Amino acid sequence: MFRALSIDPGRCTGCLQCELACSYEHTGVFNPSRSVIRVFNFHDEGRFVPYTCTQCSEAWCMRACPVDAITADAATGARVVSEESCVGCKVCTIACPFGTVNYVQATGKVAKCDLCAGDPACVRACPTEAITWVDADLAVYDKMRQWAAKTDAGASASA
Repeated sequence: MFRALSIDPGRCTGCLQCELACSYEHTGVFNPSRSVIRVFNFHDEGRFVPYTCTQCSEAWCMRACPVDAITADAATGARVVSEESCVGCKVCTIACPFGTVNYVQATGKVAKCDLCAGDPACVRACPTEAITWVDADLAVYDKMRQWAAKTDAGASASA
């Protein structure tokens, strides 16, 4: 059974603890610019949305890599970048339709969410549970339920 990150933007306060935890977990420093999870700030709406790799089943980044530096972790289902194999060509950054594979200038390699080997630091750090670690099937079901609720609310408002 695979698990997945479930993100509830309605719970996000924009504290950036997820970004700090991610950067520390992967680089040993608290530096949000070195995190592979980002919190988008929608100033005009007064809301925040955490965003990171969704670990696509099709994984265009993985398919596009000319040196097979991105592989699927059998234990977590994460698409993981091998820093040893990555040549920094950035083809995966172009292939990712969501912009969640990042080129790291300091290393000349790419970085993306690897689900912290099954214990995501962003989840542990989130004080409001805006980011949770759930059964992958439940994450999909929850997204469908949220969409249905929005659609139902829109239909009720226009009636």
